[in-house]
Amino acid sequence: CRIAAGAPTCVTLHPRFMSRALANLLRNAIRYAATTIEVSLVRDADGYALTVDDDGPGIAPADRIRVFEPFTRLDESRDRATGGFGLGLAIVSRIAHWHDGHVTIGDAPLGGARVVIRWNAAA
Repeated sequence: CRIAAGAPTCVTLHPRFMSRALANLLRNAIRYAATTIEVSLVRDADGYALTVDDDGPGIAPADRIRVFEPFTRLDESRDRATGGFGLGLAIVSRIAHWHDGHVTIGDAPLGGARVVIRWNAAA
């Protein structure tokens, strides 16, 4: 673990909700990562960006919007006992919205998924 130079020392957020969002992102990353997960928080002129990267299989571009819909599970081989209910990313999206922000999914430099929650500093 390392603290990046210029990392914010104070963050404007709702602690209970944003900790839930981060926990959901970490739960997904842990489930799919091969060996590595990286988490970062940066502040820029527009606000904050919380990023979770992993080295797993990633999420296909065609599915990157759909995974935010409630009860969506991409891995149909997992049942609800082992794969959850498909609510984790829907909750993350709602929490980002409550912070006047949004969440996106892309390709991580590690080779897997990159999930970024962005919100305004004044949220």
